[in-house]
Amino acid sequence: MKKKILTTLLALVFAAILLPLTASAKEINWQKYDKGMAMAGEQNKKIFIYFHAEWCSYCSKMERTTFNQSSIIDYINKNFIAIKVDSDREQEVAKKYYIRGLPALWFLKADHTKITTLPGYVDAKTFDSILRFINTESYDKMTYKDFKKTL
Repeated sequence: MKKKILTTLLALVFAAILLPLTASAKEINWQKYDKGMAMAGEQNKKIFIYFHAEWCSYCSKMERTTFNQSSIIDYINKNFIAIKVDSDREQEVAKKYYIRGLPALWFLKADHTKITTLPGYVDAKTFDSILRFINTESYDKMTYKDFKKTL
């Protein structure tokens, strides 16, 4: 009986330790604006900025659906510095990027040069192909429409 209780306790302790690690591995590694911009230069990675607000229903939908897909999480974490900006709390940053509607998605080169912007909700399948289009720098060689034909 004591052995069974000890085994159960050990299992609970390991679960308490390992579950948070597993859960955090399946989230986008969001950075604050200043830190993320600095990291992009240091790591020579493209930047993905997601402008949102708590009251924005399409932002919530994008977080529940698009940003919750394992393939998208993995791809962003591997290839981009992801920055999450609350447009209400970080108004100066939102003004700098002329944010007028939410969600707003910005892609920048590591040197902070603008690549493109996407207004509004984007579904997971479309967003996945957009991430690949931008990461592979195909935007310098072809249109997005032509890129989609290569997938």
